[in-house]
This record gives sequence, C-alpha cells and structure tokens, in this order.
Amino acid sequence: MGRLFGTDGARGIANTELTCELAMNIGRAAAMVLTDNAHRHPRILIGKDTRISSDMLDGALTAGLCSVGADVISLGVVPTPAVAFLVGKYKADAGIMISASHNPCEFNGIKIFSGDGYKLPDALEEQIEAIVLDHAQTPEWPTGSGVGRVSVADSAVKDYVDHIKRTVPFALDGMNIAVDCANGSASRTAEKLFTELGAIVHMMADQPDGVNINDGCGSTHMESLMEYVKEHDDIDAGVAFDGDADRFLAVDDKGNFVDGDYIMAIIAADMKSRGKLSKNTAVGTIMTNMGFNRFCEENGMRFVSTKVGDRYVLEEMLLEEYNFGGEQSGHIIFLDFATTGDGQLTAAQLLSILKRRQAKLSSLATLMTRYPQVMVNVTVSNEGKLRFYTDGAVKTAVEKAKEQLGKTGRVIVRVSGTEPLIRVMVEGENQEQINVIANSLADLVKERLG
Repeated sequence: MGRLFGTDGARGIANTELTCELAMNIGRAAAMVLTDNAHRHPRILIGKDTRISSDMLDGALTAGLCSVGADVISLGVVPTPAVAFLVGKYKADAGIMISASHNPCEFNGIKIFSGDGYKLPDALEEQIEAIVLDHAQTPEWPTGSGVGRVSVADSAVKDYVDHIKRTVPFALDGMNIAVDCANGSASRTAEKLFTELGAIVHMMADQPDGVNINDGCGSTHMESLMEYVKEHDDIDAGVAFDGDADRFLAVDDKGNFVDGDYIMAIIAADMKSRGKLSKNTAVGTIMTNMGFNRFCEENGMRFVSTKVGDRYVLEEMLLEEYNFGGEQSGHIIFLDFATTGDGQLTAAQLLSILKRRQAKLSSLATLMTRYPQVMVNVTVSNEGKLRFYTDGAVKTAVEKAKEQLGKTGRVIVRVSGTEPLIRVMVEGENQEQINVIANSLADLVKERLG
C-alpha cells in the first residue's frame, strides 16, 4: 500500500483525514499525471456516492482539476463501475469516483480510473503521491481561457443502465426480486435496470439521506434482506449492493445468504458449459473458500489465487487473458463486459442464468460445498498496522496455528487495505476448532497491536 492510496483508492474520515485541501491536491496531481500536452483541456469525469461529504469533496476535486486546466464532466450520483465504463464511452482522459464503498458514512474515498477504464496501477498512484506529498512537480497555473470548465452529463445513468442491459443474454421477465441498494449509488440505477430487464422489483434501502449509506443495510448487512425474502414466498431472489454498487451478494428463494464464492461457482460453471470461460479458469484470492477450489477441480476448471483486492484479481486476469474472477466479498469482474467489479452487472448475469435454466438459486447454490470459515476483525491504529509486520509474537502464533491445522485448513492474518483493521481468517473442517484458533489469534493481535 502507498502513502495515500490503499488497495481501493485514497480513503479516510472525511474532513479530518480526507480533507478538502487533500482532495484538491489529488485532483491537481491526477490531472498532471494522467494527461499529456496533446489536450489543452483534458477531460475528467467525476462521479460520487450518496454520503453527505461527497458533495464537499466533489467541489474540492473539481476546483483542483479546473485550476490546472482540466475540464470536469459531472456524472452526479452513480455507481463506481459506471465511472469506469463512461470514461471510455465519453472518451475522457480519466475518471474519478468519490466513495468509501462499504464503509460507514463518516468515511469517504477517491478512486481514480485511467482513460481505458482501469484502476490506476501502483506506479501511477506513486507518481500522484509524490506530487501531493513531496511536491515532486510544480503545477502550471493557467489563466483566462486556460482555466478548466465544468459540465454535466445528464445521460450518465441511462447510458450506464443501457450498457448493462446489452450484456444480459436472457431477459428477467416475470422474476420477483428484492433489491437492497444500501442507501447508496444503486438507489439511482437499480430499479430502472431490473425493471427494464423485465423483473418485478421490491425496493429496499433506496432512500439515501446522506448519512444512512450502508447503515444496517446492503451487502455488509444482509439480515434485513434475508428476513424480507423469508417473509415473502413469491420472491425468487434477493440482491444486495454496497454503497457504490461495485459489490453484489445474494439471498436465495428460501432466505439463505449466498456469498461471492457461491455466486462465482454458479456463474463460472455456466460460462464453462457455454464455452465462454476463457482457459476454463476462474481467478480468486487467498480469501476464497477452499470449497471453491475443490469445486473447480471437480468440474474441469482451474482456480488461480491472488492477493486480496479486486485490483490484484484484475491484474492476473489481464496478464493471463482470463475473463472471469472475483472475491468472496462480492467484487466480481467480467472482463468481456467491464474493466472493474460491477455489482449490478453481476446480479443481472446471475438472475439471467436462473431465468434461462428455470432454476432456483437455492438449488444452484448446492453446487459448491463451503468449508467452515471464521473471520474476526480487530480494530487497530495505523501504527498497529505497521507493527503487525514486525511483531514476533503474532508471527509465531500464526505459524503454530497453521501447523495445528495442517493440510485440513488455512490461517490468514492480514492488514485491511481499506479500514483500520487487522483481519483474522481461519478455515478448516472442524467449526469448533477454527472458532477457538481464530478467537485466540484475534485476542493476541488486540493485545499486541490494538
């Protein structure tokens, strides 16, 4: 991780850690790094989620960009993958999304996409960091007609929704679905998308007020959606997004939770059966359940694992020309259709499979057997995150836990790239055993680093 950018952009508590001054300087630096002299006025898209601080940071970014001669095209409230798609459609030089994804409303973040719609590689993020933090390059200050302008893309939502609709091979006519928008970006797009695909939609958490984003709703809080589906026998599936709608998780027709590994298993198997899975390979991360690996082996597919973070999944996909990958958390990438994880695109693909096969999600989700897995999050300071890499007691305890499980399980203790947390994950065949190991490690991490 860099000094400003984690695994998913620059992120922090808005107005104290992620200040207007910092946002303005990031905007300036991004324009300097991502554009060249061929454009007198480079064109930069800005989208945002619904949290209360997004307008404030939008203004700061816009001012920074215009101050170095960049023209800003405002997309308003849109999902993160809409920015990635529209950069290419609108032939812009770069796109910026203001969002802290699944985090609470007091957080916010800045994600930057290059002109090809991909998240920035580490090298470009480091150049931006050097300009912002080390003043490695001095901006030029245009005057008069050299200052950037601001315009509004009124068709952004329609253009993005139409794009997703074109990827769906089989309409959702007559399907009954419950949709949890996390009071975030999907509140602008989901009802339009799924209704136009033919589904009957029951909307939930689609009334954002600036502070209720991800608050007891969305893909990080599935309980309300699960309960709603259980109470309504006619619902075929429930779909839930996070604050910026780049993640998607599901609830089956019986009200059971369906995580990203199950979703990937269903979609990968279907793609393979239709000859659409490149090299018969699915890409996941070290956090992907062992059951998915076994599922791939049993069904003639190959599983490739990367570091945690959809950017690393994407890098592997691009490097080896794979076209499908994702994370247990619901970041799922269809490289045939998108340059980043897209929750609504994934939901549309999964629902289309159900409709085409006239199948229940509860039935298809049995294709994969999930190993018991325990995740414990320990809150730490930034200093605690740094000490994690050198703390001998924690390292020794982790190695002993790995020896205890042997080949029947896994232990992963890692620093979160998006939150002030150290995550302890233990997986194995015995639920009671992994509970004890996970909690013991978490207690030690809290004692040493909390």
